[in-house]
Amino acid sequence: MTSSPQAPIRVETADAGTRPSLTVLSGFWPAATFAVARTLLAADPSLLLVRHDLAGIRDGVVRRVVRTGTGIVEDERIALAHGCASCTLREDVLPTLVRLARDNPGHDLVLMLPEVVEPEAVAAACAHHLVDGTPLTDLIHVDSYVTVLDAEHLLDGVASTDDLATLGIQAAEDDHRGLADVVVRQIEYADTLVLWGRSREGEFDTGRIAVLLQRMAPWAAHFRVDGDLVDADALTRHLRHTHRHRPETPGVLARGLQGFALGTHEPEADCGVVSAVFRARRPFHPRRLHDVLEDVNADVIRSRGHLWLASQPDTVVAWEFAGGGLTMGSLGHWLVSLPEPDWEHVCDQRRLAAALEWDPYYGDRHQHLVFIGLDVDPVELHRTLADCLLTDAELADGEEVWRTYHDPFAGCFPLGVAELTDTDTEGARLA
Repeated sequence: MTSSPQAPIRVETADAGTRPSLTVLSGFWPAATFAVARTLLAADPSLLLVRHDLAGIRDGVVRRVVRTGTGIVEDERIALAHGCASCTLREDVLPTLVRLARDNPGHDLVLMLPEVVEPEAVAAACAHHLVDGTPLTDLIHVDSYVTVLDAEHLLDGVASTDDLATLGIQAAEDDHRGLADVVVRQIEYADTLVLWGRSREGEFDTGRIAVLLQRMAPWAAHFRVDGDLVDADALTRHLRHTHRHRPETPGVLARGLQGFALGTHEPEADCGVVSAVFRARRPFHPRRLHDVLEDVNADVIRSRGHLWLASQPDTVVAWEFAGGGLTMGSLGHWLVSLPEPDWEHVCDQRRLAAALEWDPYYGDRHQHLVFIGLDVDPVELHRTLADCLLTDAELADGEEVWRTYHDPFAGCFPLGVAELTDTDTEGARLA
């Protein structure tokens, strides 16, 4: 087993030691995720593993199984709440964790999420939902969010253009997420990533996948595990009682706005993997940007970030690309477009980040995009995006003229609505 030097293991505090510790496991390939769970149980038979099986979801049933290292202790079927697997899990997971913690003092917990559940949604439920009038975090210490990736299937997963509904594994009738979207969000929210097994293409390809994961989630601790030979005690030391989870860390789309790292600029290819960061102050010309949407993502596995358009200077525009599809939407107002009294409704971290880089002309408006892929040409990518920025002459015209530009994105990013709009790489479905 190999690991990165990032995110060193922290010593457990006395406060956390008074509550049972919870490790949350996610991953799109259940065989690999369950293998990690079984390894943790082998190292500590008293550990309680909670798992929800969605195999009967079409019949309106979810199966909850609780086991220790010595066998199954609970096996119950739960009626599907509101026809939604996510609702059922939210309404069952938290009470189950609290009950197990109260009934089994001194026993830590592992929650293994179904493959289509994103850990950020679980973290939000843990932070905001009460159980018997008490926050879950007052009763259980949420230690870390671990995502397990199967080295044999990961590249196919992040490049997949399939959606969950087509595969018949959606969490609800209105679940329109793509497979790649789920995988990248599981990767990017995790504080710990485990690359399980080996690529069928050999050691070089396995190493390339490990580099890709480092570029996609540079903020996480990274570990590689050979599925044929696993040291259970070593893996346990890496994954449990680490205190890696930081609930105040924003989701990936808000990271850059709140001053957190959005990605790393690694323009030199490592095993073919390139990570390129594009930053600029000038606004994009809407038509020129629209015309290059396909080009800039042609060789990209993942891109993300935020931007501003000259024609919509008040709006923070979100940018997400995965699985061959680009998603853009509104992240609300730039601070410079808000009356100062309204700034008090914005989080302190966002205001601090804006103040540190405030520009007397642009305010907090800026471009911040990260592109990660195989054999990406970072120079050509930067040149293409830079050509979409306003020229000196266009800048001199001012905002009143910018707002009159022909805008292919008009109406796509309503302010006050935190809703993303899906589009293909040509931007043809931005309506």
